[in-house]
Amino acid sequence: MKRTSTIAAAIGLSLALAACGGKGDDKLGEQVQEAAENKADKMDAMADNMSGTAEDMMQANADATREAGDAKEEAIDDADVNADALTPAERAKIVNGN
Repeated sequence: MKRTSTIAAAIGLSLALAACGGKGDDKLGEQVQEAAENKADKMDAMADNMSGTAEDMMQANADATREAGDAKEEAIDDADVNADALTPAERAKIVNGN
């Protein structure tokens, strides 16, 4: 549920920023996707130390995290976000999903 809220907030922020008519920056979307990939890699490593249902659940979470990162990247790219107009704090919030 928290992950869904974070994704919705990031997409909403991306769409709101798109209304400003700024030029897009694919780097921001790539950073978001890379952050999700790194998080998913950590989950995969944790799953390697588990077995049974716990391992399966952790791997499913890793897969969902990767998919969410891909969706965020696509939403940011489609929204044509002007990343140069964002403050460092705003960029960090989008990338880290906080």
